[in-house]
Amino acid sequence: MPRRQPGRPVRPLRRAALASAIALAAAASLTACGSSGPTDAASSGLTMWALTDQTILKESVDAYNKDNPDNKITLRLFANDDYKQKLRVAFGANQAPDLFFNWGGGALNDYVGAGKADALADSQVDLGRFTPSVLDSATFDGKVYGVPANGLAPAVLYYNKKVLREAGVEPPKTYDDLLKAVKKLKGDGVTPISLAANSKWPTLMWLEYLLDRTGGSKVFGAIASGDTAKWKDPSVTEANARLQELADAGAFGDNASSVNFDQGADAALLYTGKAGMELMGTWQYANMVKAAPDFVKKDLGYIAFPSLPGGKGDATSIVGNPSNFLSLNASSKHKSEALKYLKDYVMNDDQVDAYLASGSVPPVSGLDEKLTSVESAADKKWLTFVYDLVQNSAGFQLSWDQALPADQADPLLTNVDKSFLGQIAPGQFGTNMNEAAQ
Repeated sequence: MPRRQPGRPVRPLRRAALASAIALAAAASLTACGSSGPTDAASSGLTMWALTDQTILKESVDAYNKDNPDNKITLRLFANDDYKQKLRVAFGANQAPDLFFNWGGGALNDYVGAGKADALADSQVDLGRFTPSVLDSATFDGKVYGVPANGLAPAVLYYNKKVLREAGVEPPKTYDDLLKAVKKLKGDGVTPISLAANSKWPTLMWLEYLLDRTGGSKVFGAIASGDTAKWKDPSVTEANARLQELADAGAFGDNASSVNFDQGADAALLYTGKAGMELMGTWQYANMVKAAPDFVKKDLGYIAFPSLPGGKGDATSIVGNPSNFLSLNASSKHKSEALKYLKDYVMNDDQVDAYLASGSVPPVSGLDEKLTSVESAADKKWLTFVYDLVQNSAGFQLSWDQALPADQADPLLTNVDKSFLGQIAPGQFGTNMNEAAQ
């Protein structure tokens, strides 16, 4: 049975200050954007905002609209890079949608603290059907503020079976195994680990796991709860030292800083045999199925992140994005319709089947029977792996750039990149982040 981690307590909120910050950001951004500010949320019906790649979510909206022709949802989709800013602008201008897509964690907590999001009760949306550890990322002060809206996305270690086999390397189970694999693969002229370091957040995945394995989940849990002094915990320094140790050993090759995730170059290095491994979210599986289906069927392998013998972390703990969420605007005039959609159309049988068919595991319990009926052997193996990984995990830590307040995300990614490049000493990372959080 999975061991549920307690919901993250709400940090000191400074509610009036947060509300003012959102309003000020909105005013400034609306001035800068002119007529490009959001306007559709003022329409008479139920409105929802999400990202452009949420195809299955869109299908659920279409199903709702077909069943409720007199109370349709107006769905507006945004590119990822622009979305968060547009949402802040909309809330500040009182033009936010009734339902808004988000990542949970610190950014959602900002809206909760400013009184912009409504708590959701089990009786309203049937919370019991969701994976408990996933709900934790939208739980503050014991209340749930979002319904999981897409598939589970822990970060896993992918590998090219052919590349590792030819180098005489076994998939690494421990950190020492990983270092040995890096040495062998580099000696064979292969980039040991593909890393889209130009995008920065893929590098963050390494630091997240290294800290979790070194110091355990409580270290970052304390940071996310507002104890910013924990950035200077010795385990944070050790995790950065291990990241730099891997980089100095040539684990990521010589050109990682020129590799960008959005261009798909990181996945291409793996499936073309130019790299042996890659740490990435589960969404990469679907990307590779599309780009290199034969490789997925024949040579793609995947394992949990290696353990660290002697470290304080639990080897079953995972990091990544438990899910994205749909949250309810506290000022919505269409709450009954919104709750109906969240309860009856989000993660219902049709949507669960659609996620499984796409190679993604939905964040609901009791999927064993559905998994056995998946036709593709490769997909069945993959889906079962992800499902078991989450169900058996000691904890599912939300990625730091989503768990922390929005104003700390940029300093975080900047300092992760500096640490990766060796531009700061391992201990300086924590000092810089502690200062950024003040």
